[in-house]
Amino acid sequence: MTDERVENLEWARIDHDRAKRRGFPEVIYGPGKTTPQIRELFVRLAERNPNVLCTRTDEAAHAAVREALPAEARDALHFHADCGLLALRRDVRVRWRGTVLIVSAGTSDQKVGHEAIRCAEVMGNKVERISDVGVAGLHRLLAEVPTLERASVIICVAGFEAALPSVVAGLVHCPVIAVPTSTGYGASFHGVTALLSCLSSCAAGVTTVNIDNGFGAAYAATLMNRIGGEVTDS
Repeated sequence: MTDERVENLEWARIDHDRAKRRGFPEVIYGPGKTTPQIRELFVRLAERNPNVLCTRTDEAAHAAVREALPAEARDALHFHADCGLLALRRDVRVRWRGTVLIVSAGTSDQKVGHEAIRCAEVMGNKVERISDVGVAGLHRLLAEVPTLERASVIICVAGFEAALPSVVAGLVHCPVIAVPTSTGYGASFHGVTALLSCLSSCAAGVTTVNIDNGFGAAYAATLMNRIGGEVTDS
């Protein structure tokens, strides 16, 4: 019996039903896949979906996908070298009412922050950012409280001891998603210290994704933001 929701390529099974279930199609994780595999998965997803993402990939995959896509789709394909994200964005509408705010602690955290920003935008969110407001200079963050208070969901990207998500969650009414990063010196253990800090947050209700996982934070933020409903034409 054929299941049209799943396209079986033998080496991969594409879940074409995911956009209906989750609001966005299956996302390709680049590492461990060959350039031809990424090209085939991306093109097959693009045949059924206006927007497609491949995370943690490179310029070679970008070139291969661009060559394989129909000519009319190529202008909508973008490779974001700041975070290794390959994005096809033919539907540029803001779909969800609220604002997803990405807050980065330090300049070194911004690669992960960029991944969160780019993914959240392609997933149909209105996105704002605040950069370089780590707790080592708390006055920088406090000056941005009005912006924090306008957000529907906040993604906090922080390394070292990752105190920022706890501080932000203590100031706002909305959900806060913590993204621990691998930024920091030796005892940061490549982000493990930040991860444990986020998991142990004294601010109630902080949601934590894995180390450097800007994509996962953007996906979770999109699911939360959908609760507010879709934007309707006036």
